[in-house]
Amino acid sequence: MFAKELVELRPDVILSNASPATAALQRETNVIPIVFTGVADPIGSGFVAGLARPGGNITGFMLFESSITGKWLAMLKEVAPDLARAALVINPKSAPYYQIYLRAAQAAAPSLGIEVIFVPLDNTALEIERTIEMFAQTPNGGLLLPPDSSTIVHRDLIIALAARHRLPAVYSDRFFVTAGGLMCYSTDRADQFGMAASYVDRILRGAKPADLPVQAPTKYQTVINMKTARTLGLTVPPGLLVAADEVIE
Repeated sequence: MFAKELVELRPDVILSNASPATAALQRETNVIPIVFTGVADPIGSGFVAGLARPGGNITGFMLFESSITGKWLAMLKEVAPDLARAALVINPKSAPYYQIYLRAAQAAAPSLGIEVIFVPLDNTALEIERTIEMFAQTPNGGLLLPPDSSTIVHRDLIIALAARHRLPAVYSDRFFVTAGGLMCYSTDRADQFGMAASYVDRILRGAKPADLPVQAPTKYQTVINMKTARTLGLTVPPGLLVAADEVIE
């Protein structure tokens, strides 16, 4: 409804954030230029024909490249050297692009001595609690949380469950860590919106979205919550602390 109302205003260009908003706008117009941020899989979602040549009225900036899952797994192994199992926790209904992260995690895991286990959630607190509790019954596990609106909505519960079951977890955004999560390696969202603004400016000056390549993020941030690490009985290696952009005490 809101996408339809926005398109009916006939703006010169629209800035959207994340896949659901971009998909809603795409259904309403194939004419008005759309610049997205925070989209996980623009080709698989059908927003663009290709990254170098989007080919339509939509272009923008990806949230992550799938290879970031290797970095997330490596961080888990650094803080928990005995880690043997990592649950990739995501709701397939709210994150239909989950396969790109799952495949990348499964490819990166063997070199780290980790087994990646797909843990699909639904959007109910009871199911989330039951699922994570079942995973935690086997020792030496950790949690890997790619971007997903369901886990964002239930972040307080997930963080509490990770603490209750003493599961190290790596998240895809800073607000998980400020809420008590262990750590994240995330795109710098402010930087991404700044780059999107440059595309909006170019389109207003006459550029076509079809000719503006979809770009991968270039600026990331590592945030570690040391209070949570101590609660979990984990020692954060000095190298990871030095690399951190922010340490929460």
